[in-house]
Amino acid sequence: MAMIIEGEEKIEAPVQKVWEALNDPKILRECIPGCESLDKKSDTEMAAVVSLKIGPIKARFNGEVQLVNLNPPHSYTIQGEGKGGIAGFAKGGADVSLKEDGDATILTYAAKADVGGKMAQLGSRLITSTSKKLAGEFFSNFNAKVSSSRAEV
Repeated sequence: MAMIIEGEEKIEAPVQKVWEALNDPKILRECIPGCESLDKKSDTEMAAVVSLKIGPIKARFNGEVQLVNLNPPHSYTIQGEGKGGIAGFAKGGADVSLKEDGDATILTYAAKADVGGKMAQLGSRLITSTSKKLAGEFFSNFNAKVSSSRAEV
């Protein structure tokens, strides 16, 4: 079951600061809903463990994340795949781009995700709404984190 999630956030920080935060495992770990760990394996690879509840199913996903199509500090594609045992799997990616807007940054994203296994049986409406909620939470958390740390620039 595949889905597309798109959105935009205005972040009160310069493009370079937003770019650095998007590449900082500590900041990402704090912003990803349900993230238990996110460890940098190389400049473009990370390993993650995320616990999520989708409808009646609670699963712990072990996954790998890769950053590709890097165009610092303007855009990249983040790709990942996670396995949640009996609950199923999730894989996908997001094209993320940053555009200067005065002293702020406009972050836009277009994410594609595919889920399978027991989770896919929950129905597309529940999966899609939960995915949109999680993406919204991540970018809202990210925005608050990066905007609030602006004084540290």
